[in-house]
Amino acid sequence: MSRLRILLLLPLVALLGGCNFVVMNPAGDIAVQQRDLVVISTVLMLLIIVPVMALIVFFAWKYRQSNAAAKYEPDWDHSTHLELVIWSMPLLIIICLGAVTWSSTHLLDPYRRLDRIAPGNAASLNEPLQVEVVALDWKWLFFYPEYGIATVNELAAPVDRPVRFKITASSVMNSFYIPALAGQIYAMPGMETKLHGVINKAGIYDGFSANYSGAGFSGMRFKFHGVDQAGFDAWIAKAKASSETLSREAYLELEKPSENVPVRLYKEVAPDLYKAILNMCAQPGKMCMSEMMAIDAKGGLGLASARNILPLKYNISMLDGSSSTKNYVASVCTLAEAAREASDRLSTTPLDPTPVTGAGLSRPGTAPAPFNFTPAPSLAERRASNT
Repeated sequence: MSRLRILLLLPLVALLGGCNFVVMNPAGDIAVQQRDLVVISTVLMLLIIVPVMALIVFFAWKYRQSNAAAKYEPDWDHSTHLELVIWSMPLLIIICLGAVTWSSTHLLDPYRRLDRIAPGNAASLNEPLQVEVVALDWKWLFFYPEYGIATVNELAAPVDRPVRFKITASSVMNSFYIPALAGQIYAMPGMETKLHGVINKAGIYDGFSANYSGAGFSGMRFKFHGVDQAGFDAWIAKAKASSETLSREAYLELEKPSENVPVRLYKEVAPDLYKAILNMCAQPGKMCMSEMMAIDAKGGLGLASARNILPLKYNISMLDGSSSTKNYVASVCTLAEAAREASDRLSTTPLDPTPVTGAGLSRPGTAPAPFNFTPAPSLAERRASNT
């Protein structure tokens, strides 16, 4: 029976032999360093786990009931040597793990520009390839601002050239992940995250969303092509030869939820489309987040905000329209009236010397008027007057 079970497991072993453990065998330098961090951390932890597991088996075997030669010491309660080993070894492991984690956190920061493309090969001073990424429902949109093209569900980069990703999302939070290139990083609407990476081996690699985002999540995958410079130029030329243009209207149609979208190439992109997507104002007539934040920085909307921002000198100088900087103030008054109001507030108004008079006040320097007090009628008097 045991032999039959072993024979049944052999096909599974054969299937596992064909698996590509891309996380442990990546093609990009950043992913390689992350792989090394996983290996180092695992080995350091195994330095404790393996001896502990071995000692469990050893003690269970040595002090079994049938072993009469084992020394029996029921009153034993302390060993300085044993305590030293038990506490010092884990402490050393924690110190090593902390040092490795601290250094790797800074060196592998996804926002940090690459200082090398491979071990012993420093990155050039040239600008890295810029790729702007948008997570849609449920597909990936990539912009190449340097070349003026865009693609859907297909990405390419030259081998040994650093790539700088700017990542955002249209609605639901996603996670941009190419295991062979670098670690995953979130894509969030109205926010921009960054990722730096480099591919060192030519090939076609898988990219996908690592964060569940709805019904079409399982089909939210794309191919990343690592090619030489000639192959990358040919890929760019192929995109420029496409007949499609990604206008604002085309993007709004593409933005609608759809599943298992095939690869699309766009030869031209509407100006500042990625910026509009990031600021959530791709729809015509919608105010951008950057504009709203500029309004908030200057006091917000409404008549009260005019009073808040107009006394600022740099705003008053712009009210005559001579400056090209936009000034956002919502108010019921004109610019001239607003400037006059601010000027009045800043100036000091002289006091009126006319004496204050009133019904209960006498003129200054005269005797106070007599004060006549009439008590209120009692309850009986009020009842009598009512009858």
